[in-house]
Amino acid sequence: MAAAATGSGEGGGGRGEWGTFEASSSAVIDMENMDDTSGSSFEDMGEMHQQLKEEDDVGEEPVPTEEDDGAFLGVKGLKGQLGRDVADQVWQAGKRQASKAFNLYGNIDILRPYFDVEPIQVRNRLMESLIPVQMINFPQKVAGELYGPLMLVFTLVAILLHGMKTSGTVIREGTLMGTAIGTCFGYWLGVSSFVYFLGYLCNAQITMLQMLSLLGYGLFGPCIVLLVTYNVHLHSLFYLLWFIIGGLSTLRMVAVMLSRTIGQTQRLAICGVLAALHMVFLLYLHFAYHRIVEGARVLCWDLAAQVSSIPWKDLMLGQ
Repeated sequence: MAAAATGSGEGGGGRGEWGTFEASSSAVIDMENMDDTSGSSFEDMGEMHQQLKEEDDVGEEPVPTEEDDGAFLGVKGLKGQLGRDVADQVWQAGKRQASKAFNLYGNIDILRPYFDVEPIQVRNRLMESLIPVQMINFPQKVAGELYGPLMLVFTLVAILLHGMKTSGTVIREGTLMGTAIGTCFGYWLGVSSFVYFLGYLCNAQITMLQMLSLLGYGLFGPCIVLLVTYNVHLHSLFYLLWFIIGGLSTLRMVAVMLSRTIGQTQRLAICGVLAALHMVFLLYLHFAYHRIVEGARVLCWDLAAQVSSIPWKDLMLGQ
C-alpha cells in the first residue's frame, strides 16, 4: 500500500508536473495564437485605414496651378516659370526658322517658270525689242518671263560701271558697284511699278510681270548706245544713236501699251510718260558720268593746239 501510495504519489506528482506543463503549454499556445490573431487583425485594420485615407486624399486633393506653385515657391517659382516661358519662345522661334529654311527650295520652285526660257527665244525677243509693231487694234503679246530682262539689267550695270571707271567718277558715300546696281535696278523696278500703276488707272490690260518684261527688254537699245558712246566720246554719235536705237526701243514699248489701252486720253497719258522716262534715263546715263572724260578731251585738244603753235622751224634753225 505504501508502495502503491508511493507509486500513486509519484504518479500523481508526475501527472501534476505534466499537467502543469500541459497547462502552461496550452497557455503559451493560446497566447501565441491570440497575439498572432490580434496582431494580424491590427495590421489589417491599419492597412485598410491607410488605403481609405489615400483614396480620400486622391479624391479631394485639388490640382496645383501655376499660381499656387508660384505662391508656394515664391520668387524662385516665378523665375522657374519665366525660364520655361523663355525657353518655349526660343524653341518656337527656332522651329519657325527651320521651317522657313526647309521650305526655301519650294519657294524657289515658284520662280522657276519665269526663268524657263530657251536661248533662241531670248535672242528673238531682243531683236523684236527694236522693231515697233504696226497693228495696235488688238493687244500685242508680251513675254511673261524675267530671264532676258534680268540679264539685260545686269549687262547695263556692267556697262555703267565701265563708264564710271573710265570717267574717273568718285562716289563719296557708297561704292561704284552699289551705285550702278541701285541706278539700274531702281529704274527697272521703279518705272515698271509706276507705269503699271498708271496703266491700272488708265484701264490698260497689262500685268506687273508683263510690264517688267516689256521694260526689261526695252533696255536692250540703251545698252547698245551706252556701250558704243562710253568708248567713242563723240556727242554727235551719241545723239544719233540715242535718236535711232533709243527711239526704236521706246516706240516698241509705246506701241505695245497703245494696243493694250482703251481711250485716246488714257493712251496719250501712259505712252507719253513711258516715252519721256525712257529717253530721259538714257540721256542721264550718258551725261552723268562723262564730265571728267569730256574735260580731259578738251585738255588734250588744248595741249595739241599749243604744241602745234610752237615754231619748230625757228627752233631748228636757231640750233
